[in-house]
Amino acid sequence: MGPQPTLTTARLVLRPFLPTDAPAVERLAGAFEVADTTLNIPHPYEAGMGVAWIRGHQDAWSRGLQATFAIAETALGLVGAVGLRIEASHQRAELGYWVAVPYWGRGFATEAARAVVELGFGDLGRRRIYATHLTRNPASGRVMQKLGMSLEGTKRQHVLKWDRFEDLTMYGLLRDERSTPAPQPASDGAT
Repeated sequence: MGPQPTLTTARLVLRPFLPTDAPAVERLAGAFEVADTTLNIPHPYEAGMGVAWIRGHQDAWSRGLQATFAIAETALGLVGAVGLRIEASHQRAELGYWVAVPYWGRGFATEAARAVVELGFGDLGRRRIYATHLTRNPASGRVMQKLGMSLEGTKRQHVLKWDRFEDLTMYGLLRDERSTPAPQPASDGAT
């Protein structure tokens, strides 16, 4: 695989993380509210953990295992992360994302995830993209619904998070099910 692409949406730039993003990652992802509602973000998020996390991204991309993007908004800077864990042998990928607390409720997760899902079905050629969320985090489920994903069920007490068994709700989308924007007619200047 070549270099990881940079994706743009109406409001966001999705780009590879840089080592200079590490302090912001530690501060934003390390907030208790973010770590509490995600499966794999540690708390406390200690100094140095951000650099170590970012350091593995390029190798994971080069090996076709993962695509991890910084979600950046022009005026705000880094607001979160979005990515795909690629399972080549099954032609699928798992979508994951987090958005920092000050930016919740602004649609950034949906906008970023939509772009990454299109990358997964398009350039990465996945047949299926799925995502899970802690059942007690319905806001994450609403993002999945907005992407057109179908509810596939709940895995009861499927994971152990901070000494507590948690239910996971799963959503999925097949390449053939995704909705794509309707083609716009070419403008010929006539009215």
